[in-house]
Amino acid sequence: MKKTIFTVIAVLAIGFFSNRAFAQAAATAPKGDLLDTLSASPDYNVSAALIRAASLTATVKGAGPYTIFAPSNIAFSNVPSAKLDALMKDPAALAIVLKGHIVSGKYGKAEIIKTLGSGTPTLTTIDGKILTLSVTDKHLTITDAEGNKAKVVAFDMMGTNGVAIGIDAILTK
Repeated sequence: MKKTIFTVIAVLAIGFFSNRAFAQAAATAPKGDLLDTLSASPDYNVSAALIRAASLTATVKGAGPYTIFAPSNIAFSNVPSAKLDALMKDPAALAIVLKGHIVSGKYGKAEIIKTLGSGTPTLTTIDGKILTLSVTDKHLTITDAEGNKAKVVAFDMMGTNGVAIGIDAILTK
């Protein structure tokens, strides 16, 4: 009974997640891989640039499927410039941060709703870290193992090898 109630609440809460980016992304078929998709987005092109800087291009352009919880450009602008500069000078450290945002498998909006209803709302990143999914204040929230949180702000930015989900903060700081 609790599982059914939780599933209904999760589905209703996620139903409230709609914005311009989701509507635009859902209306078009993927034109390239995930890196191309992020690069073409005026809201997520910083994520794409950092993926390149961290030498994760081959991974993100790989067969996948992958889900990238991509921080928005605004999320990166909220990081102190000294910290971002330090990450840019250390591609290995930058790669660790970014791998904490990439999951093997394709988890678009529909798959996330199923995951939330399954009673095990966790996903494992490509470097083995756990991300926990929850619905708080009518938003889907992603929490990493260190307790860093980000809200989903855009769903289903489709690439030929997976999906990108826009988030409002950086995980694994």
